[in-house]
Amino acid sequence: PVRRCSITVALLTLGGLIVVLFGIWLLGTIFWLHKPPSTEPHRPPPPAVAKSLNGTWLQPESCSQIPEAWRFDCYPERGAVVTEEMCNARNCCFVQRSQAKTSGRNGMPWCFYTPDYPSYELVSITDTEMGKVGKLLRNKKTYYPKDIDALQMEVLYEEDNRLRVKITDPAEKRYEVPIDVPVVQKKASNPSYTIDFIKEPFGLIVKRTQTGTVLLNTSIAPLFYADQFLQMSTSLPSRFIYGLGEHRSNFLHDIQWNTLTMWARDVPPMELTNLYGVHPFYLSMESDGMAHGFFMLNSNAMDVALQPAPALTWRMIGGILDFYIFLGPDPSSVIAQYLDVVGKPAMPIFWALGYHLCRWGYKSSDKTWNVVKEMRNYGIPQDVQWNDIDYMDHALDFTYDTVNFSSLPDLVKDLHRHDQHYVMMLDPGISNSQLPGSYWPFDEGMKRGIFINDSNGDVLIGKVWPGLTAFPDFSNPDTHEWWYQNLKRFHEKVPFDGVWIDMNEPSNFFDGSLNGCPDNELENPPYTPGILGGTLKAKTVCASARQKISTHYNIHSLYGLMEAKSTESALRKITNKRPFVISRSTFPSQGKYSGHWLGDNRSQWKDLATSIPGMLTFNILGIPLIGADICGFGGSTTEELCVRWTQLGAFYPFSRNHNSIDEQVNFLPSEPTAFSPAARTAMKEAILLRYSLFPHLYTLFYHAHISGHTVATPLLFQFPNDEKTYGIDKQFLWGKNLLVTPVLEAGRDYVVGYFPKGLWYDFHTVSQTSLETLLEIHNSLSGDSLISSGEEINLQAPKDKINLHLGEGSVVPTQRPNTTLWVSSGQPLHLIVSLSEDGLAKGDLFWDDGETLDTYEKDQYAYIYFTVEQVQKMHNSPLLHSPKHENSVINYSPSCRSKTVRPPFIFGTQIKIFFMDSDNSPKDSKGTTTINVRNVARRSVK
Repeated sequence: PVRRCSITVALLTLGGLIVVLFGIWLLGTIFWLHKPPSTEPHRPPPPAVAKSLNGTWLQPESCSQIPEAWRFDCYPERGAVVTEEMCNARNCCFVQRSQAKTSGRNGMPWCFYTPDYPSYELVSITDTEMGKVGKLLRNKKTYYPKDIDALQMEVLYEEDNRLRVKITDPAEKRYEVPIDVPVVQKKASNPSYTIDFIKEPFGLIVKRTQTGTVLLNTSIAPLFYADQFLQMSTSLPSRFIYGLGEHRSNFLHDIQWNTLTMWARDVPPMELTNLYGVHPFYLSMESDGMAHGFFMLNSNAMDVALQPAPALTWRMIGGILDFYIFLGPDPSSVIAQYLDVVGKPAMPIFWALGYHLCRWGYKSSDKTWNVVKEMRNYGIPQDVQWNDIDYMDHALDFTYDTVNFSSLPDLVKDLHRHDQHYVMMLDPGISNSQLPGSYWPFDEGMKRGIFINDSNGDVLIGKVWPGLTAFPDFSNPDTHEWWYQNLKRFHEKVPFDGVWIDMNEPSNFFDGSLNGCPDNELENPPYTPGILGGTLKAKTVCASARQKISTHYNIHSLYGLMEAKSTESALRKITNKRPFVISRSTFPSQGKYSGHWLGDNRSQWKDLATSIPGMLTFNILGIPLIGADICGFGGSTTEELCVRWTQLGAFYPFSRNHNSIDEQVNFLPSEPTAFSPAARTAMKEAILLRYSLFPHLYTLFYHAHISGHTVATPLLFQFPNDEKTYGIDKQFLWGKNLLVTPVLEAGRDYVVGYFPKGLWYDFHTVSQTSLETLLEIHNSLSGDSLISSGEEINLQAPKDKINLHLGEGSVVPTQRPNTTLWVSSGQPLHLIVSLSEDGLAKGDLFWDDGETLDTYEKDQYAYIYFTVEQVQKMHNSPLLHSPKHENSVINYSPSCRSKTVRPPFIFGTQIKIFFMDSDNSPKDSKGTTTINVRNVARRSVK
């Protein structure tokens, strides 16, 4: 009995202890679930102890306690039907659901990591001149081959608002992305971030010092670092995440189990698919309106998995972990800091911002020429005419069809006589099927050894438009010289002005090559991201192909960047002017060398709408020269769609109308001249509106080039404290103040737009005066202003109008438009002033000759800053004065930072000032002021 009593007491004591421990655990879990998510590291509940019986792994009881949103996928392989046995083999939790919540291809995982899943241990960490260096060790193998057991971590305090972390293999050099990034020699003196290190399992936590917001927390899931599988997870401070291109999606990404794959691919834009470019950068908004950015400098194939915790997981199949955190604190500053690393966009040649016209299927130079003449006859502005691949002789690069395009050289000369320009397409595939000695590009390329080789060292042969082809290796400096020689030789025959580089993912009609690809670990890695086609070689060259600096496995997604860099360099030498290059495939730093278009879209209303988030995404990725094919590339457009698309396209930073070959029945071309008089007039007015705003647009590109600003700007950038703007991608701003609200649906004569808090003016109130006449402003003032508390407003939108509003406190330079920007640049310049309620406004103008290389760097420009402010005494002799606005002064400040504006760079014949104030009521000619300056137009600036 005594023994039984002792056993009973022991059992009761043990049971009580278990109850107490369970209560403590439960309270801890409740506390964890309710604590503020933005100020403490995000982690799932603590684990229970796993059990083992006869060597069989049993999942811990805590598996069922992990909140669904915090379950990190332990079996991410696409297409796998995961069973409990498969999951147990990886020592992971398994909880099956009959219906997975999903908006992407994965859904909530059934197989997920235990909270104590083995990872690395931080065994040492020491201070360095630039930050810290640590050693990580793994004591237990993962389920992927070739774990790297010992790692080195460098934490670099590069700037007060920029942190860099590199995790590498100290024993063996691994591939790193070959783009130029800053090499910092001095540690940040006052960083705006703090870093915590968790030793085991290893975790890195980065917080914003000012608010305590957690920006990075890698402790929430295990770190993997194998030869061909790297994985790192982090919590996010909110669900508001942007970037991660190139994908067709909303501007604001969906975090409901949404996986984004990155591996450059030739495919018409579609959802949930890896597209032409790769950009592993995201912008994240925080709960207080602050923002930060994250850049993973890696070019290998990858998945980026978003989940509703909110959290994000990076999965890459090569390279190293090399990432930056940018602390802003506002969205615009984040983008500028990102571009400080990868490079700011080039200043475009002036005509790049005009209206471009192209079609695949003109079929002859005479037909192309007739389209140009029709545009001139109708007085519709056009700066650039393009040709697609049909200008070539049998689709051979650096040739033209001397039968159907025999007059091409004369067409280009005629364009130049009319101050217009010509752009041609080039594909990277070089035909290897021509008679020896008959096709210089291939023969010379073979002599120089500049083509991509297969794994055996032979030239890899694929297939593109001309048939069997070889692919130039743009990672080889010798290829750049060969490419330049080809462009130079062709320019002597057809003096083109810019180059359109297409098919440069690179695209291949074969999967891999004519002879297939070897069966090895590069072609069939242990983990393959969710690539369209299921393999790395799908519609491109073999991953095992050899290039100068590495295997194609590592640098595939860099192909378009390397070709753009080569093309930009060649054009600089050939034209001695700013190069114009448009590339389909892109990678970080691309904006330094080219612009981009959004690919082979369709003539559908959906494609019209999705072009806005695409345009906004590329602006935050540092490629502001961006647009979609106006009226749609594939299929046949309609008149209404083309009118609305032309209105929106007038506000693409890169504005090109382009459609495909007319193989369809009842095919309708998309040139403005192809439509009814009413539609043609509406399109013409939209393009004229763009041309009238060219001085403003050009100035926005100056700010992008110098400071890393966006040109087409998301509303949240200007209103980061207004959460209603975070998901808006049916409207956008030009710069900071010009709000564009297009019609994106058929049959609508109205549109609903969101207006952030403040005073907004209908731009058309005075723009018609700018467009048509220099008569007194009171003859045309009829628009409205509105004061918004932050609300949606129903706007009238007849078919001949796009809604355009100017925010208060703005000074916008405009000009009288003409049929080309060159002619327009000799016209008077105007200023449109929208006064704030307290009578203030500001704006600026950058002006140079529009084509000379590096004018900013050489001080060959004018920069004018304008302010309008209230004053009481007028005897101080202000530079400019509006008699109507008795207490307003226009301050004209011809200076740019420390730069000196030299007299030859003064512009224009006159600037006319138009005032817009809250009552829209200038009653007489006193509502305008004219500045007379040197009678020197843009074209005479040397």
